[in-house]
Amino acid sequence: MLNSQEYYVNTPQRLDQFLSEVLHQTRSQVVTLIKKGCVVVDTKLSTKPGMKLKVDQKVTVDFPDIQESIPLEIDFDVEILYEDEELLVINKPSGLTVHPAPSVKEATLVDWLKHKGIRLSTISGEERHGIVHRLDKGTSGAMVVAKTNEAHQFLSEQLQDKSMGRYYIAVITPPLKDDITEVELPIARSSANRLKMGYGNSNGKYAKTLFKQLALSDDEKIQLIACKLFTGRTHQIRVHLESLNRHILGDHLYATSPKVPKSERILLHAYELYFIHPKTEKKLIFQASFDTYMKEIIENKFSKEILDEVFAPQYITNSFAAYS
Repeated sequence: MLNSQEYYVNTPQRLDQFLSEVLHQTRSQVVTLIKKGCVVVDTKLSTKPGMKLKVDQKVTVDFPDIQESIPLEIDFDVEILYEDEELLVINKPSGLTVHPAPSVKEATLVDWLKHKGIRLSTISGEERHGIVHRLDKGTSGAMVVAKTNEAHQFLSEQLQDKSMGRYYIAVITPPLKDDITEVELPIARSSANRLKMGYGNSNGKYAKTLFKQLALSDDEKIQLIACKLFTGRTHQIRVHLESLNRHILGDHLYATSPKVPKSERILLHAYELYFIHPKTEKKLIFQASFDTYMKEIIENKFSKEILDEVFAPQYITNSFAAYS
């Protein structure tokens, strides 16, 4: 059974551009919907992304049902922090890829969600059912997953207007010099290494990150920091730290120095997530606990007294309050 939504054109523009704006999805995702025959303009099916729309035309999108895929072995579980009829909030483990891709051979978060029989939105296309925002494979922490297309669109709008956000925790080396460090550099794909992103390219996308000192290790070689994103670019925290000649422990892509302390995983965690609920319109705040490995490193390297202080309620939020 198809889930249909109707939208009306306010200004003349291309079909793919219009849908990208009203659905708050990437151009490539809406192009996939169009080419799959999911879009009707007035009364005619349209499969041309470049179709020119006129004012007051009606665009109907028939979001497809979730397709059954070849079962993959699901040998892991994911902590659910919150769930209702509209959405769920999970604590993604490090090492888990969010959604399928041609290069991904193992089960993903989307596979786990389907395996659990959790209802998912279809607005982002077949591979990204329910995924409003993503985390890199190695990054752990809080994520919100949409169950309905209406909730998905509401949450996507919050990504645009910044009423949704996350505070990250990272362990870096060497320590930052200033209590608060702001980095405002555009980010684009690296020309030297296609796996990496680079900073400072005039053709890159605008990006801004704030870093806050939390604790210094006893040997003063590593530092616990909090990070606030004002934009959501690929590898943003890692790239902006590289611009400061700092790196996250366990980041083998950006940390090339042999002097960097070893770690089994990248020590980057989406610690706190906040957004407005699509139905109640109340602000919700969730904190995702560290896995055993990251928890042990933090507790072994940093003073318990300082950790109790910086992880007290509202400490991290209040630290960035003047910069929101």
